[in-house]
Amino acid sequence: MRHRAFVPSGTVTLVTLLLFVGAAAVVQARGQAAQAPSRAQVAEAARKASPHSADDAMEYWKGEIAKRLAEATARVYDPARPPVPNPPRTPWGAPDIRGYFLTAMYTPLERPDKVAKPLYTTEEAVNAFRFATTADAGVDPATVHYDWKEFGMDAWQSPVRPNLRTGLITDPANGKIPALTPDAQKRRAEAAAQRRQRDPQTGVQIFGNLYTRCVLGGGAAPLIDGGEPGSDSAAGAGGVTTEAQIFQTPDHVVIVQQRNTDVRIIPLDGRPHLPDSVRQWYGDPRGRWEGNTLVVETTNFNDRGPATNFLGSTDGLQLVERFTIVDANTLRYEYTVTDPKTWTRPWSVEAPLPRIDPPLYEFACHEQNYGLINLVMGAQIRATEGLLDPRDPRATQAAPRD
Repeated sequence: MRHRAFVPSGTVTLVTLLLFVGAAAVVQARGQAAQAPSRAQVAEAARKASPHSADDAMEYWKGEIAKRLAEATARVYDPARPPVPNPPRTPWGAPDIRGYFLTAMYTPLERPDKVAKPLYTTEEAVNAFRFATTADAGVDPATVHYDWKEFGMDAWQSPVRPNLRTGLITDPANGKIPALTPDAQKRRAEAAAQRRQRDPQTGVQIFGNLYTRCVLGGGAAPLIDGGEPGSDSAAGAGGVTTEAQIFQTPDHVVIVQQRNTDVRIIPLDGRPHLPDSVRQWYGDPRGRWEGNTLVVETTNFNDRGPATNFLGSTDGLQLVERFTIVDANTLRYEYTVTDPKTWTRPWSVEAPLPRIDPPLYEFACHEQNYGLINLVMGAQIRATEGLLDPRDPRATQAAPRD
């Protein structure tokens, strides 16, 4: 996220309040054998202690919309716009794609079910963008959240722009991810059955989220997977820590992702791929120039079990990316994914990468380092007590705790 104008104090107040309420509840339970406060009571106390309400945040955001609409209209991305015929070049003559770029966006990966066409009008694109950013601006102060989430700061304090595309998928023509193969359906069913037998959060070795474990940042290969407006996830919605740096030498291109400082080193010298027996977290990339477009083909992804590769794919994933300079401030980024073990056919995506100011900031992963320990310990305690995470689908079948 770029250019934070302010950091609301509500998050700090909320965390302090929750710690106080939690401690008070423990003392009361031990000293008076009284019932602990319910989740609803804790949430209501947090809302009362917050320096502003969800309605206040929304009103503030609405006040910003009018003056930002004109800017948004001017920034709408048109996929039909041809790239510049003579892009700037490096001293050795290659198209110069060096710089810092934003990979966050509010355009969904798949075309929404209620939308029948691949492209919006400009007015429709601005309205869709406004709807998505407004969804992200709404925050319940009773929930612990990131400051970028509050007031929809990623929407108007960065180069995130509206897109004429209704969804990022360009092939198939219906804008949807192709159907899963029978093997992929079986894998998902088996994984779901295993989760029903044991909560994967109760052990680091079976914990499938490599981002929470600080192993991978996610979002490095491919660079984008669409926005999730209204998502409560830090990695969803418009995105967070979604900046990337690209730099070049005559025989390499390097892409550094801010999230987890993931680095992809792409040779351009025509060397063959690694042997099939050698596998890597983000695969084995090989690049070449086709006119003014950088084409990167990546194979040899490893088996990330119990996690998966991109969107549930396997070590059979093959990724072909294309980088083209559209104008001084925009790269056109396209990719095609193929995995016969997961999808019934290849599928393709196209989106803009807006240029941003440097630098990339350090991503130390401290939050996950501590959070992982607490999360696993908490899950183990719940398992010992026979309790379920409220987000667990099985929790809806259990007796209410409030």
